[in-house]
Amino acid sequence: MIRLTVNGIEHTAEPAGAESLLATLRDRLGLAGSKDACEQGECGSCSVIMDGELVCSCLVMAADADGSEITTVEGLAPAGELHPVQRALVEAHGVQCGYCTPGFAVAAAHLFEREPSPSADDIKEALSGNICRCTGYGAILRALTGLAGEEP
Repeated sequence: MIRLTVNGIEHTAEPAGAESLLATLRDRLGLAGSKDACEQGECGSCSVIMDGELVCSCLVMAADADGSEITTVEGLAPAGELHPVQRALVEAHGVQCGYCTPGFAVAAAHLFEREPSPSADDIKEALSGNICRCTGYGAILRALTGLAGEEP
């Protein structure tokens, strides 16, 4: 049995064996926002913030997250309003199929939490662990550099 605080709510779960944090979030806690794409930490679609650090939840064993505080994409906007990063992505058409969007949103929110006015290079670096197969990154970068008050 593990205990997690996810998006400000305490949970207990019983992961099976070497189950990943991603599987626990999706299958046991019903939080399907983090996507299960590569299961190898290569695409970033499962990104969450764990104890203040951005991690690929597919690479973290659920048992190793015991006692941790986790923020998923669902936790970015707990009051039902979009997080500024999410709003910027929507307004700039920085989403297409949406599969990578949760990971980009979490990674960008983590960056903006640490650096409210990141440079375009800071944004590119912060998103370097995320892969999008649809948009070509242009709209994503325009959205986030616009939010930061920078030119892409």
